[in-house]
Amino acid sequence: DGEVHINELKNGNTEMFWNPTSEVRRQRLKRHIVLFEEQTDFESERLWQHVTSAINKGDQHKATQEKFVLEEEQRNAARERRESGMEWKPLLFQHDAGTNEWRYKYEDLRPWDPLNDIAQFEKDGILQTMERHLSTRISNHKATCINNQITRHKRSAKDCRRRKTSDQPSNHSQNTESSCSTPESVQELSDDDGKYLGFESLCAQCGKEMNHLKEIHSAVLSLQKAQQDIHR
Repeated sequence: DGEVHINELKNGNTEMFWNPTSEVRRQRLKRHIVLFEEQTDFESERLWQHVTSAINKGDQHKATQEKFVLEEEQRNAARERRESGMEWKPLLFQHDAGTNEWRYKYEDLRPWDPLNDIAQFEKDGILQTMERHLSTRISNHKATCINNQITRHKRSAKDCRRRKTSDQPSNHSQNTESSCSTPESVQELSDDDGKYLGFESLCAQCGKEMNHLKEIHSAVLSLQKAQQDIHR
């Protein structure tokens, strides 16, 4: 948060390397933290509050004492678990036998994708990434609808064939026979406009999901344009 300078030892010149101006500060991402009164007993800010307070007051002796109290409580708790045979199961970390280190279970080491990733947030200790592409859930539901419609269509075609092979030469049979159609192959299906050849249109839920996705896509495009204007 302060100015950083590069000092050239040979000639004594000083060059500004970093200056967090008010403009730079305004561009920073907003930091969201859990309110102190909403934190549990083992949240770092609450757990180390007395140590932090002593450090801020410049009382290193008090800070050392408070730190010792915390660590002694942790050692006693570990000793009690060991004596009672209770296994300690971390909620958010797992031990890596290869490096002999504890690693966060939900770490996301992939590069940030500015075209798809919107924001990263924490909920119940789990880091998650909000993404723009929400089509997976819709695609799964759409596939279910297609399969259901294919099943109904095949059942209808099977009934038609059964009636065609019937030996009843009545007018009713002839009318039913002429009303039957050959089922279209699955390969001919097209979902370019959200409809499928030879099948019913999307169910109500699919339609709502598609409209919702279009609205989100439109909003994202607007945000991208605004970002481009800001960069320019």
